[in-house]
Amino acid sequence: MSGKVRRPGIRELPSGARVADALRAAGGVRDGADLTGLNRARVLMDGEQIVVGAPPGPSTAGGAAGVAMGGGGGGAVAGPVSLNTATVEQLDTLPGVGPVLAQHIVDYRTQHGGFRSIDELREVNGIGDRRFADLQPLVGP
Repeated sequence: MSGKVRRPGIRELPSGARVADALRAAGGVRDGADLTGLNRARVLMDGEQIVVGAPPGPSTAGGAAGVAMGGGGGGAVAGPVSLNTATVEQLDTLPGVGPVLAQHIVDYRTQHGGFRSIDELREVNGIGDRRFADLQPLVGP
């Protein structure tokens, strides 16, 4: 789960789990989150990501985290957000990242020819040690 939930991150849920189950596993939605277009009764697919509070459609692809479905064998999970390809809107769904910081990340990427490692995120204006620690498991180069 990513976006406007209380505890974003990867969640492992049983087969047959629904979007509502994933929302509960993420501690629920934050106040003011727009759930328009989010079918809470829909059964989840293995490795699917759910982005809460982002506009529906292609702009949510490649989100911050995923939902792993498993029946003992563990499931595949959606990959991390790519610092080299994510849009400002996609970066904005990460915890602690708003539109201004998302733009700083894109600007850094443009000025430096991309990110060669996640550690370069520390170079972005507005990313301190704590924010980096929060983002590190959710992003990739």
